[in-house]
Amino acid sequence: MHARTGPTAAVITWLGYETPDTISTTVLTDTRADEAAPLLSTFVSGLRGLVGETADISLLCHSYGSVVCGRAAADLDDVHNPVLIGSPGTGADSASALHTSARIWAARGADDWIEAVPHTRVDVFGTTVGFGTDPTSPAFGAHVFAAGDATHSGYFTPGSLALDNLAHITLGTPQEVTHA
Repeated sequence: MHARTGPTAAVITWLGYETPDTISTTVLTDTRADEAAPLLSTFVSGLRGLVGETADISLLCHSYGSVVCGRAAADLDDVHNPVLIGSPGTGADSASALHTSARIWAARGADDWIEAVPHTRVDVFGTTVGFGTDPTSPAFGAHVFAAGDATHSGYFTPGSLALDNLAHITLGTPQEVTHA
């Protein structure tokens, strides 16, 4: 039998919902996120049953996935580190409005086009359009970390500052995270 030395982790990619098309009206509303949030909560609950009570669970929520995570946050007591990257917003005005005791992290790469998306919410003919406050803004109140020159699809590029910081967050070494 070999003793483990150092941290261990498992990575699971979850895409258990119908994502909105990039160029569509569904990408402007939280309808798909409202449908997906209970599915994510159920998945995380099942995952907790598999990994046990002592394992840390982090969610790396990218793009529209951060809207899903925002909608599910209050039901994700098992998640220690929700991370919002390349986020158009969460539908909440602040990290505290997500109603979770978890430490909320956020980052946006310098070359991510999502910065040009208006971070607002407006009612248009009875439909709310937009996702509110930018999670990387001081007003939101997340722990903002550096993502370097990441593009919208570049947060997981090997050797990148964004991936290094994501690894520190998920492996439980937040003191090593480079802040923005």
